[in-house]
Amino acid sequence: MNRKIKKIAVVGPESTGKSTMAKQLSKYYNVPWVPEYARYYCANLTEPCTLQDEVNMFYGQLALEDSVVENMEGDFLICDTTFATVKIWSDAFFGQTPDVVLEALKQRKYDFYILLNIDLPWEDDPLRDFPNRREHFMQVWHNELKALNANYKLVSGIGEERVDHAIKAIDEFLLSKI
Repeated sequence: MNRKIKKIAVVGPESTGKSTMAKQLSKYYNVPWVPEYARYYCANLTEPCTLQDEVNMFYGQLALEDSVVENMEGDFLICDTTFATVKIWSDAFFGQTPDVVLEALKQRKYDFYILLNIDLPWEDDPLRDFPNRREHFMQVWHNELKALNANYKLVSGIGEERVDHAIKAIDEFLLSKI
């Protein structure tokens, strides 16, 4: 494949509407989207998550993303989070990040990130852990994206306003690449 596929990632702390936003953006732009592999993986865990589970989620997210890229026809796609989430959760739960994830962060780049703000109300979900640490994880996301020298935009708002702000940010990014 000689063409360059632009990867636009929707990221942020828990309960910021990443999956909903990724689906809405995919529909709006009529482009493929890559779901969050960890959500499916964790839903099937019968024991507490381990560092090996984090590595498994890393590989699963990459495989899912690669399969979507391999079969797509357009020039960009939307990713519902990225494997950077594995770094954030590994650090939070285990105090370390697997080397394979750290190496991949240097090599596998995303072209643009939509960082969703924590201005939505918290929604309980069995797969969410930190309703009282949203500000902390928002700062972690800012720090991680800055460490990656990532091109990103913080998106706030409720409902359609939030989607409109994300679309505006993506449109500006895409126009800058023409």
